Order: sequence, then C-alpha cells, then structure tokens
Amino acid sequence: MNALTDIDESKARKLSAGEALPAPAIVAGEGSRTVRAGFIPLVDAAVLIAAAEFGFAQKEGITLDLVKDTSWANVRDRLAFRQFDVAHMLSPMPVAAMLGLGSNPSPTITPFSLGRGGNAITLSTRLYAEMQEEGDLAASDNALANAKALAAVIRRARVAGSPPLKLGVTYPFSSHNYEFRYWLAAGGIDPDRDVRLVVVPPPMTSDALAAGAIDGFCVGAPWNMVASERGVGRIVATKQDIWPSAPEKVIGMRPDWADANPETVSRLLVALDAAARWCDAAENRSALAEVLAEQRYVAAPADILRRVLAGEFTIDPEGNRRIVDDYFVFHAGFANYPRPNHALWIYSQMVRWGQVALSAKGLEASVSAYRPDLYRRALGRSAPSAEIDIALEGAVPGDRFMDGHVFHPERIREYIDAFPVKATGRPHTSLDDM
Repeated sequence: MNALTDIDESKARKLSAGEALPAPAIVAGEGSRTVRAGFIPLVDAAVLIAAAEFGFAQKEGITLDLVKDTSWANVRDRLAFRQFDVAHMLSPMPVAAMLGLGSNPSPTITPFSLGRGGNAITLSTRLYAEMQEEGDLAASDNALANAKALAAVIRRARVAGSPPLKLGVTYPFSSHNYEFRYWLAAGGIDPDRDVRLVVVPPPMTSDALAAGAIDGFCVGAPWNMVASERGVGRIVATKQDIWPSAPEKVIGMRPDWADANPETVSRLLVALDAAARWCDAAENRSALAEVLAEQRYVAAPADILRRVLAGEFTIDPEGNRRIVDDYFVFHAGFANYPRPNHALWIYSQMVRWGQVALSAKGLEASVSAYRPDLYRRALGRSAPSAEIDIALEGAVPGDRFMDGHVFHPERIREYIDAFPVKATGRPHTSLDDM
C-alpha cells in the first residue's frame, strides 16, 4: 500500500533529500523486509509517514506497513505482543518500559528520535478569560505569566470551594505529562494537589475540551490549533517556551527484534534519516501536509497542517497569531540522535513526580533505553560526537528551561531538590493508564 509505485509521480519526484547519504556498512542476508509500524495521528509521525509515502524506505529495501492506532497504551501493548515490529512512541515510553513501569512493561529501546517540538498547552476559552480577569493578563504575555495567572484563578477557586480543574495529558509516561507539570510548577501550581490530571487520547482532546469534560490539555500538533480554530481553546504555551530541546517522539522497538534483525534496523534508520532531512526542507511542507491530511494518517485540514509545520499559529478564537521558529525540527541539530542525557532527564522527571525512586539501578535502566550505538552503526559518519551523550541541558542561549534551571545528568538528586514544587516523598496522583 505504501510502496513508491502506489503513489503518484508528483510525490515520487519529491524523493531528493538523503540520496547522497552512503549506504550503511551492513552485511547482506536479510533481503527485502516488511516492517509493521504503529503510529498515532500526530504531525510528529511525519518522518515515519514520509519514509513510507515518498520512497525512502523502499530505497533501502524496506516496505513500511503503517498501522494507525488510537492510544499510546494500545501502541505499547501491540509492540509488546509482537503485532508491531516498531512503533511511533513517546520519548519516555522506552525509559518507563526498561524501568518496569506501567501496566504492561516490556523491554523497549529506541535508536532514533523523530525530531523536536510539536507540543503545546491549550486551555478552555472560559478558563483563559478568568485568567485575564484574575491575573491582569495580556494576550502577548509569555508562558510563565500565563502559568502564574492560572495559579491566581486556582487560588480563588480553592477559597470558593470549587472542584479542581481537570487537565488532559496523553499518557502517564509522556513528554506532555512532564511538560504540563513543568509549566504548572513554574507558575507555583502543584500538579498533584491543585489540579487533576487525566489521560485523553490526542485526537479526542479538542472534543473533550469542547464538551467541558476537561479544562485544558497538553498534546502534540495539530490538535492544539484545531481547538483554537474551533473556538474552544486558547494556546498558552508551546514546547519551545518550556524547553526547546525537550525529547519528544521516538521509534521504539523490542531489543530482541533489533538483535535478530540488525540489517533491517540499519536500513530503516538510513531511510528515516533521509525522510527527516526531506521533512525539514521548507519547500516540502505543502506535499507533506497533503499526505498527513489524508484520513489514514492525521486526518486534519491540510491548511492547518501547513501552518503548524511552519510554526504559524492561530492561538485563540479571536484570531490572534503567533509564529514559533523551529516549532518542528525533524533533522537539523542532530534532532534524530537518541541522546542518553535525554533519557536521564526523563528519569529525573519521573523521580520528581513520585513515579519512581532515584537509584543506581534506575539510572542504568534509563540509559539502556536509548541506543546511540545502533544509530552510529547505521549512520556513523552522520552521528554527532559522543561528548553530547552526557551533556548539560538548558545551559546555552536559545535552549533554556523556562524557569532557568540547568540539568546536569550526573547530579540528578541536586537538580530535583532545587525545585520548590515536587512530589517530596508523598504519593502522586495516579493517571489512569489507558
């Protein structure tokens, strides 16, 4: 279905980026291979979809059989039960799996990141109006000001005896959960005491907000802008506001499958690398948006997808706009490299919010989830220096955390202790593991 021969010639002509890349140093033997890959309908599945639709996988002797799914728990389970060979996954999912967390943990690794960016936080228009009134908030105010205005609304509601706000994230072990918590805590809001976090699958977030089932959500594109253009939501923060380099989606696979299929893994990574280069090129956005808009993929309006890819936002029903540079980065700046320090930052957030205890065994398990060795085997000449594997995060201009903290992967306890809002040894509010 996804072979190059099954798509029109205009798409085939787009097969340009990555053709100069050398073939990986792999031993022949596995031959042509069909790889079954699960994905969730989000823009950050673009690299996987482009690899199938624009011939990059076929060029490497791989047929990508893409399967659209509805929830991250489904993707996790279908990978564990061998219904998928690989999967579009949240960056914390392999870490959680190697730590034995969740309802069905199964060993999972990632040798490839699908890029950076794409998330945002959207609140209901009713709630945002309260924030404007209570916090004297201007439409141009930044993410931190928005968080502090929300804190003022929550304090007033607590005095009045109102029930806590209900906020949606996509999965307990997700970038969305940790970024929403980071934003809330930076504004002085305790995400385990002051609000209630619930799981909502990404395609359902806009409908849930419209129905009043939730008061806000953190999710990947395009569902934030879908909510704002429907007139039900206001985008108050993006991933770039919280931490531009925050790890996002990855390709997950079972370690036993990777060990049994080394040539296929290397060929797949070469194909994904070429597709990521192509997705990063501005001149390809229109073609990419048209494919993503199809019902079998993201199933959102192509016009919204084109604007999201360019970082051009309609942030509220009044039509206020914002341009976020590099809202999506699919390849540049080694965006596809599986950095062990990202796994450690994810682990630090799990510890910060009481999902797991800090331990030497936990540190080792977390790092084992990210496999730069497999990336280097396939793309050695394109790989960055190993010095970035355990580097500081948030320490350079243009890539800082919103609250000014710097993550040192070798000083995780001190990093967590420096936050005024954290679990502090008390039970956290469990999210339903859907």
